[in-house]
Amino acid sequence: MKLVVNNLYLSPSEREGKLVKICEKKLHAPVASFRILKKSLDARDKANIRWVYTVECSEKAEPTVQPTYGQARKQPKIYVAGMGPAGLFCAIQLIRHGLRPILLERGRPVEERAKDVENFLRSGVLAPDSNVQFGEGGAGTFSDGKLNTQTNSPLNREVLDLFVKFGAPQEIAYLGKPHIGSDNLRGIVSKMRTYVLENGGQVRFSSCLSDIETKNGKLSGIYVNGVREDADELVIAVGHSARDTFGMLLSRGFCIRQKPFAVGVRVEHLQTAIGRAQYGSGYLALPPADYKLVSHAGERAAFTFCMCPGGVVIPAASEEGGVVTNGMSNFARDGKNANSALIAQVTPEDFGSEHPLAGVAFQRAIERAAYAAAGGNYLAPVQLMGDFLAGKESYFFGEVMPSYARGTAFAPLESYLPTVVVSSLRAAVPDMDARLKGFASFDAVLTGPETRTSSPVRIERGDDLMAVGKENIYPCGEGCGYAGGIMSAAADGLRVGERIAQKYL
Repeated sequence: MKLVVNNLYLSPSEREGKLVKICEKKLHAPVASFRILKKSLDARDKANIRWVYTVECSEKAEPTVQPTYGQARKQPKIYVAGMGPAGLFCAIQLIRHGLRPILLERGRPVEERAKDVENFLRSGVLAPDSNVQFGEGGAGTFSDGKLNTQTNSPLNREVLDLFVKFGAPQEIAYLGKPHIGSDNLRGIVSKMRTYVLENGGQVRFSSCLSDIETKNGKLSGIYVNGVREDADELVIAVGHSARDTFGMLLSRGFCIRQKPFAVGVRVEHLQTAIGRAQYGSGYLALPPADYKLVSHAGERAAFTFCMCPGGVVIPAASEEGGVVTNGMSNFARDGKNANSALIAQVTPEDFGSEHPLAGVAFQRAIERAAYAAAGGNYLAPVQLMGDFLAGKESYFFGEVMPSYARGTAFAPLESYLPTVVVSSLRAAVPDMDARLKGFASFDAVLTGPETRTSSPVRIERGDDLMAVGKENIYPCGEGCGYAGGIMSAAADGLRVGERIAQKYL
């Protein structure tokens, strides 16, 4: 019989092997089977920081039962547009049922995509279809690879297990705040592609879903780079930056709604300062510290998002003439700076139009204003935290140097962000500093803008997961408004893949 034991504690200096002995005392017998279910760091008392565990153990080893998947009776022509987490996990689910999907990716393989990104960082020459937003692996590939989620889906465990299967560190299966790291994600994505190909699927790069054909409300064909192909099923798993695809879908009568999102900047501190604030003097013996802050001090709720310990702020533009920032960390999180999005909520009422794509126009206006404020060439506008709070311009850096690789130019947040966002952030920072000492440090650097926090649209779908009024077409993942990060996008991909597979069993 398996026993789940909660609230086991180890100091940072103790080894996890000690947990077996603790469980043996509880069972009054030798432990043959032992597995960590959850591990998190309790740093509320800086004098007694400790790891907290939930484990599963038993007196005798029990066989692992592998799930079984019904096999499809026929082979429809299934297209999956987009190779981010939603598209990749959807394809994997289809393959497990014996189906052979065709993956379309407007960008390039992750290895070539990484070179395009590096070239952009050095030269400022943007590849519109191969950048931080577009390409194999999706936008999450150039991030921290966080696997946190606000949802309690039973699919979350399956997503984690699949990531481990394709090479992610085993610890993501039980850590309270798991992350993969951008460096690991690239290899994992490549292995997923190999799995698709070895099991009869197709992967087509530089292949953009350019149009959709329906007859009597049912999918009849798609256009790839302008060329028509027959299609039985279509999964639309494009990311939140596929603005041209949103326009095409609107022109084809898809029901598209505006949705709220958030905009702001990236804030950088020294990672050592965050470590001291969170852990005290013993921070060097602990993992790089993170934080998550929310404030209602201003007119709008403001919060931190996608915090990257030991990471960098990266140029994340996907359109010429606009500046976009994002955060990225490798698995070791060993960089000098910590960075996080510092953002405030915006709603359709802020967009100035009832047009379904008004949120896209709102994002684009901020990105172009930032490009102009920094003087072009994809430099990013920056301001010191102390000057921002005082309403003054910045002229020199202090102890924190910006990590944004394209270079920066001093410009106030007011030169590119909406007034309500600026005022909400200005009110929020002192409130956040009360909970994280040093957050309002004068030398902290604000680099903007952060605009691609989530999709500005939702492509409406029904309980059958099909687009409203469009049979056999499935909006999926973050870009279509049904996820908010790698985990929930991957889970939605599994969900849509399963729904399609059940039609052919």
